[in-house]
Amino acid sequence: MPPSALDTLTRLNINYPMLFKLTNRRSNRQTHCGVLEFIADEDKIYIPYWMMKNLLLDEGDMVQVESVSLEVATFSKFQPQNSEFLDITNPKAVLENCLRNFACLTTGDVIAIKYNQKIYEMCVLETKPGNAVSIIECDMNVEFAAPVGYQEPNHEKTTATEDMMVDPADLMPEPTGFVAFKGSGNRLDGKKKKDNTDDPLNQIKPAYQRGIPDYNYTIGTIQFLRNIRPVINDKEVNIISPNVNIIRTF
Repeated sequence: MPPSALDTLTRLNINYPMLFKLTNRRSNRQTHCGVLEFIADEDKIYIPYWMMKNLLLDEGDMVQVESVSLEVATFSKFQPQNSEFLDITNPKAVLENCLRNFACLTTGDVIAIKYNQKIYEMCVLETKPGNAVSIIECDMNVEFAAPVGYQEPNHEKTTATEDMMVDPADLMPEPTGFVAFKGSGNRLDGKKKKDNTDDPLNQIKPAYQRGIPDYNYTIGTIQFLRNIRPVINDKEVNIISPNVNIIRTF
């Protein structure tokens, strides 16, 4: 603002900090701002480009400047104008740091903040306790609305039962190496062999491998597997057989 504005304001009984209401009478648009310096040429003020867009002003247009007193902000809600704002890791911290360069907020304005060499535009959807508030030395709650053009990703909803419908037997590894009596076999008299594949004694169970869980585990029990060394015909033979001791916990 020009130095003459400072001279006039000091003669008046105004409240500090100095806040102003800018009005474009042609478009009936208004916004609020503070003042940085009083070094402009007479009859001229310099405002940011995004503020000129809010007021629908062109360079050299007339604008009305009025000194006002605004309430301290307690709440504000912003809507990013681009979904790229979601790429910011901590948007609230970024916004808090950028708002230090602002003196007040007006509902309906679109402000511009700069972060990582990019300019993000934010629409002020709501402010409390009024449509125009001061944000100098205030404790303000902030909320974000979904960015313009943002669409929720479509996630296929599956129930927990569908996720668990897996046969544990399918997860067991196929037996590797030599497996005795794996073929079908033939009778010497030429007759067809009786199909006894359903006999559980003839079903070959895959050898246990490390890392495969016990799907038949009973909750509340602890099993200790031991190797026994039976004696057959007075000769000691090493046979690996599980000797299971089950301890039930209470």
